[in-house]
Amino acid sequence: MGSHDVEVKSEEDLGVKYANRCEVCKILATELQSRLEETGKVHDVIEIGYSLDDVKPKKRTKYEKSELRLIESLDGVCEKILDYNIHKERGDSTRFAKGMSQTFKTLHGLVDKGVKVDLGIPLELWDKPSAEITHMKTQCESLLEENEEVIEDWYWKLQGNVDLKIHLCTKHALRNTDDSCLFEELKQKGDSAKAKTEL
Repeated sequence: MGSHDVEVKSEEDLGVKYANRCEVCKILATELQSRLEETGKVHDVIEIGYSLDDVKPKKRTKYEKSELRLIESLDGVCEKILDYNIHKERGDSTRFAKGMSQTFKTLHGLVDKGVKVDLGIPLELWDKPSAEITHMKTQCESLLEENEEVIEDWYWKLQGNVDLKIHLCTKHALRNTDDSCLFEELKQKGDSAKAKTEL
């Protein structure tokens, strides 16, 4: 009887490195903050409540301080993650970013020049969200569900005074765990331009 060797490969061996909890929290906080900044520019006053006879005046509130703004900002916030791409040329949390990776820009450039590029996947799938990105969307939805009260508390009591990343991630979602990814920033273009001139 012969032995059968089965090689088990991890996701990393296959080139897939899923986001950790810190990276998911960082992007959730970034996207939610961005949505709140967009909706915070609306200076409308909304009327809340209704009555059948319309005699009783409706309560008026500023949209920027309303529950409606919070709900609209939270709605679909994790969907925004599908706008991200994986930038495998980067090793830290900045590998998750909007825009096309340098690798795919180069490959698209080659295709545009008529070069046949075979990645083992059809050209029309090149720009579809990767496994890492679709998995991060699911992770985001779970993190959001687990921390909805924390976000509401920040929205009503701390917004404008405490950074959302610190409140949501450091103080709650990542409490007593590594939150160093929150402080990783994309290196400036000058760094990569210098590297190109050396080539």
